[in-house]
Amino acid sequence: MGAIEMLMTEHRLILKVLGAMEKYVEAVVSGQPVDRADLEKFVTFIREFADRCHHGKEEDILFASMVEQGYPREQGPVAVMLAEHEQGRQLVGVLKAIAAKSGAWTEEEKSQLIRAALGYISLLRSHIHKEDHVLYPAAENHLGPERMEAMAEEFEVFEQTKSGAGEHERFHALADELIARYNPEAKHSASCHHQ
Repeated sequence: MGAIEMLMTEHRLILKVLGAMEKYVEAVVSGQPVDRADLEKFVTFIREFADRCHHGKEEDILFASMVEQGYPREQGPVAVMLAEHEQGRQLVGVLKAIAAKSGAWTEEEKSQLIRAALGYISLLRSHIHKEDHVLYPAAENHLGPERMEAMAEEFEVFEQTKSGAGEHERFHALADELIARYNPEAKHSASCHHQ
């Protein structure tokens, strides 16, 4: 699997989990009984898979390669993507704080959940669209096939060193659980494991 194909396959999984998280928020807001601990599971998936694994590959390898080839880090597409990664981390920090609480949802917590979760979902959907349709094609055109092939190998090494053996499977199992519980019509059947 090529480097961009890997990243886009991960995007598909992230989007399905975002759909499940949207349904989770709707359930909380409408007063349906949901497991509060599932918010922590969404946060874990986002922080460990979407951010550490996926955004990590982008920031440490793809974006770094683009900067080496002349894309400015402080402006333009790379700068926008980096800024959006940071925005996302701030919103997920709010979700983590809410998830750490226990008991019945307060109105303030529901309000924070709506703002942070729906803000994150909207941000990430837009971000993924920009990467899939603007940044990734630009990278493929600018970096060339040899660099892209080497990058796919670097992604594999990144996953083994940053995530560790078996972590990808754990993230997929967590995604499957959340999707099955909150957004079953978006079933995640095909694994995006890269090997």
